Amino acid sequence: MNKTSKFEKIVTSPNNSFFMNNNIVFNEVTKKLPKHLHQFIVKQPYNEYTAQNQAVWRYVMRLNLDYLSKVAHESYISGLKKTGISVDVIPKMEGMNRILKNIGWAAVSVDGFIPPNAFMEFQAYNVLVIASDIRTINHIAYTPAPDIIHEAAGHAPIIANPEYAEYLRRFGEIGSKAISSAKDYEIYEAIRLLSILKEDPNSSDEIIESALQKVEALQNSMGELSEMAQIRNLHWWTVEYGLIGEINNPKIYGAGLLSSIGESKLCLTDKVKKIPYSIAAATQNFDITKQQPQLFVTPDFAHLSFVLEEFANKMALRKGGLKGVKKLIESSNIGTIELSTGIQISGVFNNVIADDNNNPVYIQTTGPTALATRDREIIGHGTEHHAEGFGSPIGKLKGINLAIEDMFPKDLEVYGIYEGKKTILHFEGNVKVEGEVITGKRDLKGKIILISFKNCTVTHNNNYLFKPEWGIYDMAVGKEIVSAYAGPASASSFQNLGKVSEEKTHKIKYSEKELNLHKMYAEIALMRTENIYVDRINLLFEKLIKEYPNDWLLPLEMFELTFNLDANLNTKIYNYLLQLKDNEHFTDLIENGLKLILRNN
Repeated sequence: MNKTSKFEKIVTSPNNSFFMNNNIVFNEVTKKLPKHLHQFIVKQPYNEYTAQNQAVWRYVMRLNLDYLSKVAHESYISGLKKTGISVDVIPKMEGMNRILKNIGWAAVSVDGFIPPNAFMEFQAYNVLVIASDIRTINHIAYTPAPDIIHEAAGHAPIIANPEYAEYLRRFGEIGSKAISSAKDYEIYEAIRLLSILKEDPNSSDEIIESALQKVEALQNSMGELSEMAQIRNLHWWTVEYGLIGEINNPKIYGAGLLSSIGESKLCLTDKVKKIPYSIAAATQNFDITKQQPQLFVTPDFAHLSFVLEEFANKMALRKGGLKGVKKLIESSNIGTIELSTGIQISGVFNNVIADDNNNPVYIQTTGPTALATRDREIIGHGTEHHAEGFGSPIGKLKGINLAIEDMFPKDLEVYGIYEGKKTILHFEGNVKVEGEVITGKRDLKGKIILISFKNCTVTHNNNYLFKPEWGIYDMAVGKEIVSAYAGPASASSFQNLGKVSEEKTHKIKYSEKELNLHKMYAEIALMRTENIYVDRINLLFEKLIKEYPNDWLLPLEMFELTFNLDANLNTKIYNYLLQLKDNEHFTDLIENGLKLILRNN
């Protein structure tokens, strides 16, 4: 039998190990995801990974396993097995999920960077977001784009540590409520585009430079950091680029470091400044296109949660008040305020009226708005009912110590707040509600949270806020705003939550010559698991020298295969690799690969 035709038949035909159907299967964990997050999930394009992609994965993972066993947090090596990460082949989502479910987590495939709020929300549901692409051989040591090496081999293993996993989940829960500024989404799109262009070998230097300048211009004009920008910084300096242990002898746990051959070594040298991790990291910005000049060291995983809670206590999520509403107005995105009664108002906030003491006395939304309690929409008060916005006074009535929310039925009757009664409510903030009470809604404890009026007029001083001809007036009850956060209280209230970027990651178009090189990689990979044919390797090696003089990874794999089989061919390949080492772009990559092979044989 012609051995060449046998190999070509195997590597060019889709087989079961490299082929997936078009259906995305949800498991016990991912079934709990709200529907608006489904739009970010893509089918892992496993059959699009080339044999060279598989070789890149194997090279990085073998080097990482060898080096990180000495410098990574103790959870990393054991975590690889616990999360279904193979050293030899790119993992499949289905395989990872079968194992991840044992620790209460799951993984989904996405297209590159997704918006920060969505990324955080996935984490809140114990779901790892994994970019489906893999770095090219030209960016094997480091890539600014999220890829499956970074996401799967970097993030997944550490979540096998229960304390860290809970930190990650809690971070997602809090982070998804962080309020963005109007510019945050713009900077996200700019960074996403830059990462896509830098990873695409067909991008011109001019296009990349233009995208880089846009990112830098936006970063320089951001002004005061939003909550989302700050919590994104905390995420970067812990989950992505965190060190743990003693300040002078830390270990690695951040996914960006665990997945970068070059930076995992540089980060532990004196060239990178080490800073004790604290809430100050929230204001330390980062540049995804460069190696980090400083890193933060946490003494243990428990300290991460301590800092997270410290930051959360400063967020509008827990502070509420006038500042919280103003943050939502500035964001121009859907947000929620919660009043002291527990009623939640979700929509795009566009106005707040405050008194002389900077207390909010009236809030307004524009466009579709929904009311909820305990994160569940109040029946009859969804976006269809409040399609054109919502407004309500905040605070207590003038001259009455007892707030409406604290009144019993008899108190409400005394103050004229009952069905069929025409009443006038004067609030301390000079807001006046005058109309006929239709009905009220109460929570499970009997506390009144909403009062509806007909023929209603609402004014603040001499300004009209609501007129009778506008229809029924629904007034939320609450003496103060206790919380303000991004997103709706009930995800089901809004149909079009989140936004998938129109800029998709670029699918690399390979030339016929490059495809032939990938076939050579596939033949060598197949020999590793089946029979090794020295004569065939020699033919492939000669072809490689003539046609692909800049490829260094395939000869490394050939050197490994022939190490104990053919001394002459092995020596010839070794000498060729030494010549390639003279190219400064390959020096460290070849040297590290040779050391590993020699150490293991």
